[in-house]
Amino acid sequence: MKERILAVDIFRGLTIALMILVNTPGTWAAVYPPLRHAEWHGYTPTDLVFPFFLFIVGTSIVFAYRNKTANSKTYRKIVIRTLKLIGLGLFLGAFTLEFPFFKDFAEIRFPGVLQRIGVVFFFAALLYLHFRKKGLIVITAAILIGYWLWMAYLPLDGAAPSLERVANNWANYIDVNLFGSHTYKPDYDPEGLLSTLPSIATSLLGIFTGLLLVSKRDDKLKVMLLMGVIMLIVGTLWGMVFPINKALWTSSFVLVTAGWANLVLGLIYYLTDMRGIRFGSIFSKVGANAITVYFLSSFIAKLFYLIRVNEDHGVHSWLFDTIYVHDGVPLEFSSLLYGLSVTGFYLFLGWWMYRKGIFIKV
Repeated sequence: MKERILAVDIFRGLTIALMILVNTPGTWAAVYPPLRHAEWHGYTPTDLVFPFFLFIVGTSIVFAYRNKTANSKTYRKIVIRTLKLIGLGLFLGAFTLEFPFFKDFAEIRFPGVLQRIGVVFFFAALLYLHFRKKGLIVITAAILIGYWLWMAYLPLDGAAPSLERVANNWANYIDVNLFGSHTYKPDYDPEGLLSTLPSIATSLLGIFTGLLLVSKRDDKLKVMLLMGVIMLIVGTLWGMVFPINKALWTSSFVLVTAGWANLVLGLIYYLTDMRGIRFGSIFSKVGANAITVYFLSSFIAKLFYLIRVNEDHGVHSWLFDTIYVHDGVPLEFSSLLYGLSVTGFYLFLGWWMYRKGIFIKV
């Protein structure tokens, strides 16, 4: 029988809520610094959100596949889910209101959040099915160290590589030359190809936490918090030579964000699964349809930008300017209120779907 860990469900739903919040401010021109991504090196609370989701993908893999065998049926389910995630991501990037409702091919962005989730899930699930814990540790270490050596020391066009946002950055170089115009920015993509490799390690670190949670150990919380502290320390120290950077998903970034994920998940685990405190139940319900809620929030937000109310406003800006912008109220605060309102709506939607027994598996 599968043991249900409430903290995992709450963490997943909370992460989705934060993803929606940071993606839907009233205006990008006025956002509080903690709700912005770091310009390049370094990290903000917002930079923790996506790695938190990839981390909990790994943790959830343990619960979903610990009693599965590596056979054609299991592989088929993994492949189908991967293709669904990638397909939904490509749809979001390609959709437009102009007939035939898809952008010109040259304008479509190939990488993306859902695409990365799909690829990371695919490899993390297969690795979990085929390797024991020691093997996964070796693979994770090899990914993180190998990525560091590649990015920081492997010559590019005969010259030393850079970790800045420049042409001789390996991640940027590969994305520009492989994807061409199909990237988020002309010179790089935060969900690019090479940086997807260490993001798999993020999910593998989540698998280790999942293995801990399903174990029979009595000191789960202590070990989880200890792992979090160690990852934070090692990641911070590593960041002195391999800067913490979300756009490049550096190895130091992997460790620091996984460290925070363990600490946050450990706190939730202590409050809910150990102390029995009723906390965050709405997030656990949203987590039951996490990808569906995230996809709907992204798709509707895009519609709100595309649908015009008049010559000066789309639905998004009209709602923001009409309801949230007032004299004497800081624009950043109005922008935050808009984001909180949108997030609240999707929390309610996730709760309603759960209550109605609507579970859309992606």
